[in-house]
Amino acid sequence: MSLFSHFDYWVMIFLAMAGLFIVIARGNLIKKLVGLGIFQTSVYLLYLAPGKIVGGTAPIIDAAFKVYSNPLPHVLILTAIVVGVATLALGLALVVRIREAYGTIEEDELLRHEAPDAGGESRP
Repeated sequence: MSLFSHFDYWVMIFLAMAGLFIVIARGNLIKKLVGLGIFQTSVYLLYLAPGKIVGGTAPIIDAAFKVYSNPLPHVLILTAIVVGVATLALGLALVVRIREAYGTIEEDELLRHEAPDAGGESRP
């Protein structure tokens, strides 16, 4: 068994680690959304990789016994892609609204805006 026999899983692991790192390490909200998109892509690959059987055919009823590819992971991933696009759109809308309200999309500056003053009130 070679290191490249499961190349798709190695790509999935790399994308998951890269996406998670971007979400955790970056302070810019747009970069966090990009990292979330990369992480979601790794999850899509995780579901699609075992769904395809080498030499498998489409799941059409035939008289001969054949090995069929399972279409269920592909259908689930199509649904997950739609949900992922909706999540990204909502995230971008929230970032636009945060930018309008606070004038920045950097996480540390937003936390400074929300930090209480000496009097105990937060700044708008």
